[in-house]
Amino acid sequence: MLTFPEEIMLMILEDEDGKVLHVPELSMRCVLSGAVLMELALRNKIDTDLEKLIVIDKTPTGDEMLDPTLATIVESKEDHNAKFWVEKCALNADEIRKLALNRLVEKKILEKVDDSFLWVFRTRRYPVIDGKVEQEVKLRIMDLLFSDKLPGPRDIVIISLVEASGIFKHILSENEHRKCLGRIKQIRNMDLLGRAVTNSVRDIEASLALALHPPF
Repeated sequence: MLTFPEEIMLMILEDEDGKVLHVPELSMRCVLSGAVLMELALRNKIDTDLEKLIVIDKTPTGDEMLDPTLATIVESKEDHNAKFWVEKCALNADEIRKLALNRLVEKKILEKVDDSFLWVFRTRRYPVIDGKVEQEVKLRIMDLLFSDKLPGPRDIVIISLVEASGIFKHILSENEHRKCLGRIKQIRNMDLLGRAVTNSVRDIEASLALALHPPF
């Protein structure tokens, strides 16, 4: 099974030329940070309420992409909310991105050619991972957005993160995105931590925009 950071990187990969969609750097950093937090939550390492993010199990996962973030949260002497941890862990986004792409190459889902990462399997299904063939993330998400199917926990997270970063505006037409907004909101509200992370990403972006363009 792929981690959330790996699937986020696949969501922003152009199908034809292997280039990455232009997503604002701050948004991308926050989304990758949020993806790691959500992966830790799904592994029952952390949880959140309306006020703070808490550690449930401090035992390392053994995953070098996740454990630095878990260790940072465990070592904190104060309680903080999801927004704080999204912003703080975003400082490690470059390493998260590099590890995610390298793993996708190792799993033979992508092939690195010069500076591009190209899909290896054009059938749009992943190769067998952990004994299971999974449908590629973009197809899964599009299927959920344009149907009444009940999403699983992982797809709720992916949809929350992708919407927070504005990626849907790049992979859907303006008309498609407008039609899906209600469905996206419905799915995003199914998970408390997903909502917290999504709102955190938006708050951070809004704060930066205000700092760069203060009102007169």
